[in-house]
Amino acid sequence: MSGVAFASLGGHRVIKAASPRAQQVVLQSQQHPAAGFRASTLRSPAMLLAASGVAATMGSLGRRAAGSSCRRQGMLGRLVSSNMRWVPVQRRLLSRAAMTTAPEELLGVKTDSHYNVPVSVTSKLGSDLLLKEKHPLGVLWKTLKDHFASIDPDCHFYDNEAPIVGTVENFDNLRLPPGHPGRSPSDTYYVNAETVLRTHTSAHQCAHMALYPGVKSFLCAGDVYRRDEIDASHYPIFHQCEGVRLFDKDKVSAEEVQADLKKTLEGVAAHLFNISIGEKTMRWRDDYFPFTEPSFELDIYYGDGSDPWLEVLGCGIVHPEVLQNAGLDPEKVHGWAFGIGLERIAMVLFGIPDIRLFWSEDPRFHEQFDEKAFENKVEFKPFSKYPPVTKDISMWIPETFVDNDLFEMIRDEGGDQVEKVDLMDEFTNKKTGKTSKLFRVTWRDMSRTLTNEEVNAKHEIVLQRVVKELAVELR
Repeated sequence: MSGVAFASLGGHRVIKAASPRAQQVVLQSQQHPAAGFRASTLRSPAMLLAASGVAATMGSLGRRAAGSSCRRQGMLGRLVSSNMRWVPVQRRLLSRAAMTTAPEELLGVKTDSHYNVPVSVTSKLGSDLLLKEKHPLGVLWKTLKDHFASIDPDCHFYDNEAPIVGTVENFDNLRLPPGHPGRSPSDTYYVNAETVLRTHTSAHQCAHMALYPGVKSFLCAGDVYRRDEIDASHYPIFHQCEGVRLFDKDKVSAEEVQADLKKTLEGVAAHLFNISIGEKTMRWRDDYFPFTEPSFELDIYYGDGSDPWLEVLGCGIVHPEVLQNAGLDPEKVHGWAFGIGLERIAMVLFGIPDIRLFWSEDPRFHEQFDEKAFENKVEFKPFSKYPPVTKDISMWIPETFVDNDLFEMIRDEGGDQVEKVDLMDEFTNKKTGKTSKLFRVTWRDMSRTLTNEEVNAKHEIVLQRVVKELAVELR
């Protein structure tokens, strides 16, 4: 690759870029070796996934609605807080510190009082689902790599960056300044005040773009981490893929860059969903993302229900400030970027009804997939569903209460045995001004029947913790 040299140092790759500013970006990224682009997850029509039990609230990552209808957007997401009530970060940290005991280090990075990563998340670090060739996510990642390699032989692929990144790489370089709701510890897992588990693969974008012109196009995929609601389509760990292509501004016009973006991504959608390209099968919508301008979302026509359009990905023209943060001159270089949520696409392509299944070790799941699963159009055959156990939590909540804190606590105690948590009721007492919320927790193991006794024991621990750590008053 012209303009780029590689050397080995202390087990890490040292990358030498063409300009001093680009070299600085590369070195910063290696100090927090895991920075990418927030990938757009899938908003699926209800009619598409209802048969398999998946709610039609699989919105794009970052466009979050209030309360129980929170939605998740991928790369190019707005990183909007999952609750309408905004609570200052300092006040949230008090409850988060009480909820999680910090180890001295996580993956070699020292922790501090900001640490809020539960064992249920750290236990899955290094799982590398994308690198397992027979896993549905590994199959999808290889499908994307093969497609891009066929249309762009010079495209580079990255899928082994460490998931711990600096807040500069994860937020600041992407125009998400201090105080932005997406930086809240109720949305993001902090290792220390300046380091997080990446919330999007976009955290690596500037480091990879800094290699231009040696690297003009790339795909970057990996596991990303977000505190979120609990249901069949949300999980605190998921996988994203972002793509970037850069051009010499003297040789390629802005109109040509945008045309190349749309042509390329229409081809991706056509390949994944086996559909033709045209106005009847695809549509573009204008949108807003902080790191691209202009920004778009691509939908495909995928059914005959009340909302037959399926949101596939978010994309746009890389913002000049992001180019500058990568050490590039926006007067000389421009390009496009996109992102896609891999679980959401895989759930539709393979008919997988519950996002927890991707983490299952049950052979009844894994034996249904192999390297040819995409090519052979494999459709997941559901197991027998075991009966649920439901438990309610009714409480008066303080002003500092955030739904995600409760969800994380329930995950701590129940792990993957918790199928979903629904907000059943919410009201404010006019006389006292106090607000009440009622949540229903559905417990259902995917491999056996749960007893009331074992669920009651875990539910009781949750109740004790919400009173002690979230300062609620049970009703």
